[in-house]
Amino acid sequence: MRVPAPRGGRGSALVLAMLAASILMSCALRSRPAPADDLGARSVELRSGPDTLRGWFVPGRLGAGAVLVLHGVGASSRDMLERARFLAAAGYAVLLVDFRGHGESTPERTTWGGLESRDARVALAYLRLAAPHERVGVIGISMGGAAALLGATPLAVDALVLESVYPTIADAVRNRLGAWLGRLGRAIAPTVLTSLFPRDGVSADDLRPIDRIHEQTAPVFVIAGSDDRYTTVQETRDLFAHAQQPKELWEVPGAAHDDLHAFSRGDYERRVGAFLARYLRGLHAGS
Repeated sequence: MRVPAPRGGRGSALVLAMLAASILMSCALRSRPAPADDLGARSVELRSGPDTLRGWFVPGRLGAGAVLVLHGVGASSRDMLERARFLAAAGYAVLLVDFRGHGESTPERTTWGGLESRDARVALAYLRLAAPHERVGVIGISMGGAAALLGATPLAVDALVLESVYPTIADAVRNRLGAWLGRLGRAIAPTVLTSLFPRDGVSADDLRPIDRIHEQTAPVFVIAGSDDRYTTVQETRDLFAHAQQPKELWEVPGAAHDDLHAFSRGDYERRVGAFLARYLRGLHAGS
């Protein structure tokens, strides 16, 4: 069925597309307080190409493993503090970092995981220096998970948790516009995508985690909400299908594109905790 243009015709449709694009491009730049004293965190500053990244490192228990936590678009390390508390309580060393264009890092335009993949590698290198000899895992939320999968080579880690990660940026744009504007949103999605890319050298073809996940040889735990309209459950299943073994899938009942730790804290900590313990410490259920 042909979707009628909004009142004002073609020009209005283009204005609407540009408005939607501006919404997609926006990032919430928030000031953040220092993590609570119970974490014993120290601030860090890293260089990622021309950008300065800022974050927090929480020392862990020797031999317990280390975890890099990568936030989603519009968020920051501040939003990852509850995950950091959960991980630190289990003894892990934890690194939280603000991507370019987020939190207190260099203000730049987001590339939804493209250039952020460079930030993830810089952060991982720092964590390996700060927690030497530890097995390292990554928890990547939405864009953070995409950043962990993209880049020249897979992240060299021992375990990878992917939360609400889009399979392709085209899917992400279409789903969001469809959720906001219905059929009209889906109809203008190609126009919006064209208006967004290329961006800072990143093309839409560069943002296809589904084409890269098979390169990751570390165990993968894919998590998403069963009611997520931004990254649908079928898209999550397709992403999971492309991953190598060993791998696990958890569709969180009733969750949308939410903070899955906050949505289902008990199950999240039990499931993610068991996954990380298995591959960062060699511990299995019942051991």
